[in-house]
Amino acid sequence: MNSLQTKQPWLVEFFLLAALWGASFMFMRLGASEFGALPTAGIRVSIAALFLLPLMLARGQWPTLATHWKKILFLGMLNSGIPFACYAFALLSITTGLSSLLNATVPMFGALVAWVWLKDRPNGLKILGLLIGFVGVAMLAWGKASSKPDASGLSSGWAVVACLTACLCYGIAASFTKRYLGGVPSLVVATGSQIGASLGLALPTWWLWPATMPSVTAWLALLAVGVLCTGVAYVLYFRLIAKMGASASLTVTFLIPVFAVLYGVLLLGESVTSWMLICAAVILSGTALSLNLLKLSK
Repeated sequence: MNSLQTKQPWLVEFFLLAALWGASFMFMRLGASEFGALPTAGIRVSIAALFLLPLMLARGQWPTLATHWKKILFLGMLNSGIPFACYAFALLSITTGLSSLLNATVPMFGALVAWVWLKDRPNGLKILGLLIGFVGVAMLAWGKASSKPDASGLSSGWAVVACLTACLCYGIAASFTKRYLGGVPSLVVATGSQIGASLGLALPTWWLWPATMPSVTAWLALLAVGVLCTGVAYVLYFRLIAKMGASASLTVTFLIPVFAVLYGVLLLGESVTSWMLICAAVILSGTALSLNLLKLSK
């Protein structure tokens, strides 16, 4: 391990980031069960903003945020506010494993949006990867796309739609950032976007605040997802981009479901079916092709 770490100094941070983002699904589920979807998202981004703001100020980057504040605040709702609310809603009726597997399609949505919006046309293998990946999503969602409410009173079909909506938002946000915020320091974008998401979710969080005070466990879950899975994770992600490059850093997406499923099974008593594993293999293979991380032999 020491020899491998010497050759790849980013390895520990890479796995730590995957572990943190994988845990976010578990923490959001614990929080959403008592706070509800929108308050969970609102508290998460507020905690993350409070964590990141001193770091940004310490680097003297407030003037940069002031220059680009409109675009960055808008990005906050697109890249954090809406997706976090969608996942919090979805986790009320589907497992953390299923939601994390759907989240693995983010790079595919990113490639598709870049193709349509930025005219970043993918090559043949990328197109094949997109098709394979979306087939995997359809396979995974097929057995869950029920319109009938479950014991929680929610439909798993709408939960799947919510997850895919979040993935689409992430894809649009990536192209928006590339087009309008290129060259802006990553910490400025991260901090400003969390502030923007906090402002956008402030009123819904207040309106839908639970009548009964949530338990200490729910509060600790949101504190963990805000500080660790959002604040600390952003810092790690930016370090990885500097060490590995943006495209290579996206491969962390492949490890997130592994950790999310592991946490769900060990700590939440969730189950993993063979069909989920088959669909996961299809989705990850398609995503790898769409990112040029997997090449077909000639």
